[in-house]
Amino acid sequence: MSERWLSVDEIAEHLGIKRDTVYKWVAHKNMPAHKLGRLLKFQIKEVDEWVREGKAAEK
Repeated sequence: MSERWLSVDEIAEHLGIKRDTVYKWVAHKNMPAHKLGRLLKFQIKEVDEWVREGKAAEK
């Protein structure tokens, strides 16, 4: 069974951050996101791996 795609609001809630932070991380820290038209969609597995690698904390 494939993993469900999450919205910006859902991934922000999953990570415990604000949605504005999600947009900033996608733009400036290469947070893994997939663009579907005008929408950003996320896979929990990809985002969790990105966080565990410490990329959210990089300056």
